Amino acid sequence: MNWIQELFTNGQSVAHVLMLFAIVISFGVLLGKIKIKGVSLGVTFVLFVGIVAGHILHKNNIEEPMMVMNFIQDFGLILFVYSIGLQVGPSFFTSFKQGGIKMNAIALGIIMLNIAVMLCIYYCFCDTSNPHSLPMMVGVLCGAVTNTPGLGAANAAIDQIGANAMGGSLPTIANGYACAYPLGVIGIIGSILLLKVIFKINFKKEASDFEDLQSSQAAAKPHVMSIEVQNPTLVGKTIMQIKSYIVRGFVCTRSLHEGHVELPNKDTLLNIGDRLCIVCAEEDAEAITAFIGKEVEVNWEEQDSPMTSRQILVTRDKVNGKTLGSLHPRSVYGVNVSRLYRSGIELFAHPNITLQVGDKLTVVGTEDALDRFTIQLGNHKDRLNKPNLLTLFFGIFVGIIFGSLPFSIPGMSMPVKLGLAGGPLIIAILLGRFGFKLKLVSYTTSSASQLIRDVGLVLFLASVGIKAGGNFVETVTNGGYLYVLYGFLITTIPLIIMGFVARMYYKENYLLIMGIMAGATTDPPALAYSTQQAGNDIPSIGYSTVYPLSMFLRIITAQIIILTLCS
Repeated sequence: MNWIQELFTNGQSVAHVLMLFAIVISFGVLLGKIKIKGVSLGVTFVLFVGIVAGHILHKNNIEEPMMVMNFIQDFGLILFVYSIGLQVGPSFFTSFKQGGIKMNAIALGIIMLNIAVMLCIYYCFCDTSNPHSLPMMVGVLCGAVTNTPGLGAANAAIDQIGANAMGGSLPTIANGYACAYPLGVIGIIGSILLLKVIFKINFKKEASDFEDLQSSQAAAKPHVMSIEVQNPTLVGKTIMQIKSYIVRGFVCTRSLHEGHVELPNKDTLLNIGDRLCIVCAEEDAEAITAFIGKEVEVNWEEQDSPMTSRQILVTRDKVNGKTLGSLHPRSVYGVNVSRLYRSGIELFAHPNITLQVGDKLTVVGTEDALDRFTIQLGNHKDRLNKPNLLTLFFGIFVGIIFGSLPFSIPGMSMPVKLGLAGGPLIIAILLGRFGFKLKLVSYTTSSASQLIRDVGLVLFLASVGIKAGGNFVETVTNGGYLYVLYGFLITTIPLIIMGFVARMYYKENYLLIMGIMAGATTDPPALAYSTQQAGNDIPSIGYSTVYPLSMFLRIITAQIIILTLCS
């Protein structure tokens, strides 16, 4: 039975390392499923199981190969942040439009106050002469806001500085993270509840107010309606002329003339009594209706026409990055495109919109015409299920190079690098938004993206936990319990302050504030709690609006603090 003992005790064995990670990740994921009042720590429990495993290994004098551990940690971190970048890339820049600026300003205030509270605690209560104190507080900061990528970025920055600048040894900031994380989750939810009590929130009223606001601020989402031509000045005029008269964009997908349905084009002439199926931006619907005639009810599916509506997926690489107008759907294929679905969002399909693999178009035409246009777009669902490995590894390759580029900041003793966390993150965001310009397909199915992200995360957490477990007990007994209190203050003070600012100054809807607070701390358990309490998905709007910028800033600021104040 020596082979079993060898498997568990020989730290230099590949089989031992693989088995160790499998055990830590399995138990961590299993324990992460435990919920207390609907809230769980999820895969973050892998970190705590890793700490226990690391403590047991240290107690039995079993040393793990550090080169292998560092490789697994860094590779997991890269996979994690890169998949996040691809996910938030398409919405990163659009999140600053319209009301997104206000919500991102609130999130930015939370992030800056988190850092300010952490620095105040450090300079007031910590031993500033100890080079390990500030890095440990950065770990507490990352745990307090439940941001694991920030921990990875800070770790990478510490490795970049080296042990010589840290008093001869590198601080194990994962211990500070582990101390602050559990109460961080509670602090976020507690802050949300406190604001609810203070402002005497009625969820039904908040939901009603939000719906009223949305209806009064119609965005450029598509609106479908049937209009009967009643304006006598339009007789003999073409659809193109009407667009020039009212200066409003719309698509006429079908027309009913003298009892027969036709597929109109820009040169179609109008007559009194013609009925048109119009797709336009919601905010333009009233003006278009008033100019043309009146809105009527028409069941287009029951008319004497072979024309039908079909949803077609963009799956051909050759179409990726092209504008809809460049395909000439009406003149070449005899179809009209009315709507486009991307990442769960419905958009008005104007000619200048850029198509990307994974888009779903709503197209109207005859069966033959739809078949021809379908061939042009692809519509092969199985192709979307295949991973785009070129984009993944090419992006990682460029991201590592970009993260290794040194650049100088005035007043700093050494050049700054974005590192293995910041470099791939920024490149992934850019590829997620502009990859089509390089003919790179950044589309990934939600399940594949989730798998890559979670695999990277658990590998990173397991390796960090195992490495930190050796001196975790010593850290806690030597004053580490204070990190719990410090983390709670870092969590709650900024959330409560900016919660008041959001409600009193910005007059923001409380349901959106719940999502903003969860998004600014990149905390999915808080979002799950918020949506459960609200009984709707309104908090998700606030969360998704601020999440891209918040995640980016959490990762970058963690590195900047280490590189600027510890070097």
